[in-house]
Amino acid sequence: MANRTPGALVGAVLLLTALAAPAAATTGVDFTGTVALDNCSGAVVRTATAEPTDPALVMSNGHCVKVMAPGEVVADQPSDRTFTLVAPDGRSTLGTLRATTLLYATMTDTDLSFYRLDRTYAEVEAMGGRALVLSPRHPAAHADIRVVSGYWKRLYSCEIDGFAFHLREGKWTWLDSIRYTAECDTVGGTSGSPVVDAASGKVVGVNNTMNESGKRCTRDNPCEVDDEGTVTVRRGVGYGQQTYTAVPCLGAGSVLALSAPGCTLPRPAQLQ
Repeated sequence: MANRTPGALVGAVLLLTALAAPAAATTGVDFTGTVALDNCSGAVVRTATAEPTDPALVMSNGHCVKVMAPGEVVADQPSDRTFTLVAPDGRSTLGTLRATTLLYATMTDTDLSFYRLDRTYAEVEAMGGRALVLSPRHPAAHADIRVVSGYWKRLYSCEIDGFAFHLREGKWTWLDSIRYTAECDTVGGTSGSPVVDAASGKVVGVNNTMNESGKRCTRDNPCEVDDEGTVTVRRGVGYGQQTYTAVPCLGAGSVLALSAPGCTLPRPAQLQ
């Protein structure tokens, strides 16, 4: 996590990117809907009930907005952040998207952000893109997944190895995090990438961190804490945050509905 600043990794990852061809031909998952931020990855996403005329949403990490304090939640704030929409083949771009609103961001319990754009889903499709659908269900262990980075235009293929009851990194704690198998060896700049279930094509998570050097519960070195308090460190293992919990919180017209039935995302202090 932290910001996992991509600059120091440019040379190495550019080489990896050149060697890693897009996997659309064999997996059915490509770069459709993915975006590049100035420091992270992200994706245009929607719920299954969203209308073509609704303002489009971009999902990324909370830490891609800023490094937030535990308990801090930002909601419905003006934003003019821009995003580069990646072509489905991952070899070109389709144009620039612009936010009007930072709809939601937090690093508490999860590491998640949503931006509302000045374009509708229909307008994004007219550019050659398409929103990815957020799954409303908890993903399954051992599911085949893809972590798709719009920043690096790189697609990682692996499985869900399991789930971390609590994932602790520095002063932050995330709940029921997705643990990847070793093949998803994500790097700086992949933060915010959608975690896509390969079978359904739906988004089940958002990539956010990995244990880089084997340290215990420190920044860039998360540890797992089980329900009895036992701490486990898994060096080189990457993690993502589940996104099904956000689905009830996204209302018609791409509004934030934190009081909706089933919405369990943390609320801003003024709404608690």
